[in-house]
Amino acid sequence: MQLLLSMRIKVVFTFISLIILVSSCEKKISFKLDDTAQKLVVEASIENGQAPTVVLSNSVDYFSQISPSILESSFVHGADVSISNGTLTHQLKEYSYSQDGYTFYYYSIDSSNLATAFAGELNSSYSLKINTNGKVYNATTTIPQLTKKIDSLYWKRASDFLPDSLVALMITATDPPGFGDYVRYYTKDNSDPFYPGINSVFDDQIIDGTTYTLQVDRGYPRNLGLTKDNLIYFNKGDTVTFKLCNIDKATFDFWRTMEFSYASVGNPFSSPTKVLSNISGNGLGYFAGYAAQYRTIIIPK
Repeated sequence: MQLLLSMRIKVVFTFISLIILVSSCEKKISFKLDDTAQKLVVEASIENGQAPTVVLSNSVDYFSQISPSILESSFVHGADVSISNGTLTHQLKEYSYSQDGYTFYYYSIDSSNLATAFAGELNSSYSLKINTNGKVYNATTTIPQLTKKIDSLYWKRASDFLPDSLVALMITATDPPGFGDYVRYYTKDNSDPFYPGINSVFDDQIIDGTTYTLQVDRGYPRNLGLTKDNLIYFNKGDTVTFKLCNIDKATFDFWRTMEFSYASVGNPFSSPTKVLSNISGNGLGYFAGYAAQYRTIIIPK
């Protein structure tokens, strides 16, 4: 009995000693992150039949608080922005519009100088040049041909386990033979704007040269996040417009890496993601060309 008690005391003493040793090895480590220099963020696009649109802003620190007023103050004003289709070069003009008490800014066609203005055309290339704060940024993009076609758009009941009012939007499309067809899609629900899906860009590595049918997830505003009201399904009574865009490889790479970055936010086990920009001059963002086609469906109540 005495031996057993002695052994227990030794075990307890060893355990306490271990705890003291481990706790004494702990050291509080704090990191002081260097302030990073602001970079120009470019959000530029041109679509067949539409005027080019360019939004310029300055980046904010990673841990900065984000608010509408901070975003409003980040817009870049007075930049020298021009776009060329290889024949015409047009100087873009800065415009503003107000919404919900805040003002937003963008650059587009100068309506007072339409002699050099142009809209996007299929199978055409464009170059963008931005001069601001003594720095020059360049980018190029292409509006491809409409190679991937929408054959049909229809709806079906979402699931036997979900309310009867929810429906799944389905598309049948044909991919032409030959790899290299990249697409991005959006949906517009009633009077809402067009929003991209959770995963909105796709290549044709698996479906090359085939006709296929798949479900189209509902697009959503990424600044609001997913809620029970804007999941992947639509509602009976909705008028839905589906927008399918052929894009070039650089545009696909930007949105593919950007959406991967969206998905990994808050995940401590995710790998770091580098968003692939096509803006030269150490800028961030994208210049994208979209070959767009539209299809609208009215879902009866």
